Amino acid sequence: MAEAPKRGKLQKGKATIFDVAEQAGVSIKTVSRVVNNEPNVRQRTRDKVLEAVGRLQYRPNAAARSLSGRRSWVLGLIYENPLEFSYMKDVLNGTLSACEEREYSLLLRPLTLPSPDLVEHIERFVIQARVEGVILPAPMGDLSELLRLLREMKVPFATITPKTLAAGQVNVLCEDREASFSLTEFLINRGHRSIGFIKGDPDHSASGNRFAGYQQALEKHGVSCMERLVRQGYFDFDSGKAAAAELLDLPEAPTAIIASNDDMAAGVLLEARQRGLSIPGDLSVVGFDDTPLASRLWPPLTTVRQPIREMAETAAGLLMNKLNGKAAQPPKEPFACEIVIRESTT
Repeated sequence: MAEAPKRGKLQKGKATIFDVAEQAGVSIKTVSRVVNNEPNVRQRTRDKVLEAVGRLQYRPNAAARSLSGRRSWVLGLIYENPLEFSYMKDVLNGTLSACEEREYSLLLRPLTLPSPDLVEHIERFVIQARVEGVILPAPMGDLSELLRLLREMKVPFATITPKTLAAGQVNVLCEDREASFSLTEFLINRGHRSIGFIKGDPDHSASGNRFAGYQQALEKHGVSCMERLVRQGYFDFDSGKAAAAELLDLPEAPTAIIASNDDMAAGVLLEARQRGLSIPGDLSVVGFDDTPLASRLWPPLTTVRQPIREMAETAAGLLMNKLNGKAAQPPKEPFACEIVIRESTT
């Protein structure tokens, strides 16, 4: 019978922390302390461990690094539930990409707003999961009680497109206002003067910025911003369809409608189709975010493309840099957006 391989000899596949400990003749905890560059390890012992690490080509994973008991190497992503918005897919993918690159784990914590027990839920989440830092996409980065709790617990966080910048934390921004200005100007330059606007969820910073850009473009071109052409939506399909119905029922209906995201724009397209309107012959429709839905609608939707995945990846990367004592300077400029022109506009 063949002799079973002994632990410590490098087997096929990736070397483990046990292999390094056996090769260096030290404990697993000592390996973890050396890998994490912690103090109070004799230089001779540190050299032995590093030699074994190099010889075995050992690359520590999050589980091994957490054995020191001091670090968990876990980030939390706290977002609004239900997961209605297509952009959350890009937020999740961007955050995961950054975590995988640095071998962090990512835990998700959805919350339904408003939440009377928000503080209790998040406090329990942070303690039980040993979360080192938190990513807060809108509108989480604007909840004062949540930010206050994280500061009191000394948990660093990164906000994505907040209304107000969190002092001392990572903040990643996007040119929502400028993009909405350009989108409105794009319609004006094509002859539209009666332009409806469907606002997004008032709890999201993007909603106010996008409406402000619309107003600025109208003012620049001497077009009256009429209250009757503005409706409140909530970033979902149903609210977009309902708002479109109200706008299209007006005695003088708009010739173009700007929806503050693609989901609401899809609702506008359906409402228009059900009324027998031609898109874009009778009505031009534009959205925001350039989600996969935008190119699959008929007609395909003119919209604004945001680098959402890159923003989330940057936010997570900067937060992990901060956790590891590196400079966590935010991008000097907000992330730029671009208009993607498709067949829903004349």
